[in-house]
Amino acid sequence: MKILAKIMGMGSLTLAALFAVYYFNLDMRLMRSVIVPFLDKHYDSVKREHLI
Repeated sequence: MKILAKIMGMGSLTLAALFAVYYFNLDMRLMRSVIVPFLDKHYDSVKREHLI
């Protein structure tokens, strides 16, 4: 029973963490603050083939 209780506890903690990520939109906040600046820097330095 102790093993089952540990598994259920770990599952509920995982579910709570995933809900917090979903509720506070943490994945997109991470994208906006960390990954998008790197992508902007990369794509701004790419030479354009066709100018608009």
